[in-house]
This record gives sequence, structure tokens and C-alpha cells, in this order.
Amino acid sequence: MFKFVKGYMETIDGVATYPMISLLIFFVFFTLLFWWVLTASKSYIKEVSELPLEEDDNQQYD
Repeated sequence: MFKFVKGYMETIDGVATYPMISLLIFFVFFTLLFWWVLTASKSYIKEVSELPLEEDDNQQYD
């Protein structure tokens, strides 16, 4: 199976650019995520972290 995939991928022109594009997307995404985590306000983080613990009085059970 791997030989088939490897042989097929070698016939595609410019196939070496796809791993570089994937790495670039990965790096940009996690860089932006890291920047957002560092700049997020502490009050927002606290508010969002307590959402699962809040009780909703308007919740209806079937």
C-alpha cells in the first residue's frame, strides 16, 4: 500500500510544496492561538471557565 502511494506521489509535479504549506498553516494557527491566550483578559477566561458549572433555572427536563 505504501509503495503505491509513494509511487503515485512521486509522479505529481510540485508535490514537495504541500508539506511546506501544511507546516505554514500549522505554525500560523498555533502562533495566533498562543497570542490569543496570552492577550485574553483574565475576567473573560474566568467567566468562560465557570459556564459549565452554572445552574440554569430555566432548563426544562423531558
